[in-house]
Amino acid sequence: SIKMDILHSKGVLIIQHLQRDYRAYQDFLNFMSHVGDPRNIFSIYFPLWFQLNQVVGTKMIWVAVIGDWFNLIFKWILFGHRPYWWVQETMIYPNQSSPCLEQFPITCETGPGSPSGHAMGSSCVWYVMVTAALSYTVRWKDKSAVTLHRLTWSFLWSVFWIIQISVCISRVFIATHFPHQVILGVFAGILVAEAFEHTPAIQTASLRMYIKTNLFLFIFALGFYLVLKLLDIDLLWSVPKAKKWCANPDWINIDTTPFAGLVRNLGALFGLGLGINSEMFITSCKGKNSCKISFRILCIAASLATLQLYNFVKIPTHTEYLFYILSFCKSAAMPLTVVALVPYCVHSLMRTTEKKLN
Repeated sequence: SIKMDILHSKGVLIIQHLQRDYRAYQDFLNFMSHVGDPRNIFSIYFPLWFQLNQVVGTKMIWVAVIGDWFNLIFKWILFGHRPYWWVQETMIYPNQSSPCLEQFPITCETGPGSPSGHAMGSSCVWYVMVTAALSYTVRWKDKSAVTLHRLTWSFLWSVFWIIQISVCISRVFIATHFPHQVILGVFAGILVAEAFEHTPAIQTASLRMYIKTNLFLFIFALGFYLVLKLLDIDLLWSVPKAKKWCANPDWINIDTTPFAGLVRNLGALFGLGLGINSEMFITSCKGKNSCKISFRILCIAASLATLQLYNFVKIPTHTEYLFYILSFCKSAAMPLTVVALVPYCVHSLMRTTEKKLN
């Protein structure tokens, strides 16, 4: 529509301004784009929080998975363009004098652009972390503690908004999103996170509930895709545009396609359910060692170190269906490692050490 083209053209002016006047901050902005990457939720934020507070860690995975699922559905409904290909195809500029937008190795996302998945994932997970941290200070009753709580509240929410604004600017700077797309992503993420503040049932969900949720999310998304395909609406329309207008073909990654994100999230949720309902989790995280600070620190260190090793596992991309299957398995292995395998190994090691000392 004409109104959307005008909105996009104003967004292009903002991108040009950022790329011209904020060149000195390029490394920082690229870093903040990585900070907002939803994959960091499973490899960094989750292992830290789950060992400190299992309720918060569990909520974090649910918020991340459901939030990213909604992000996929919204993207399919809104058909949002990305700046780096829109400027090449729009007819709004006279004499084919389209603006020149610089691209970066992380620019060429292949899915639709609205709302921003990075902004949505970052806001929903940081919202969970901030509210979890504040839940400890809200219990303080004396006057000095109340003052400290207010200062803490102001500080943490300031950090929250600084991070969200930085992530948004970084995504606009690299020309992968228009400003309105990242703003929509931030507020959509907050709404999802707030909804899970009032959903305690996830803490007692059985493995059957996890499997049912996974099946519902997959069947709904696949059914939505197939129904619209029968109506001759291609929900993967953005992939050929990304391949056509990306400055470097090597920057196109199958991992950024819509179904890749869906499979990755379903794997993570299944792995969490499998881990929480396993005997290893009950033995280690519900045993006497679970209250020890040394046990938690060892679990955090071992979890973070082990998950970094998963980065060296490269999934072959020559066969798309094989990629999706292996991606699901890899994603399921990560929370399973954090929730069950690592704590069980640490528990066994501590028990063996205690026996030797006795």
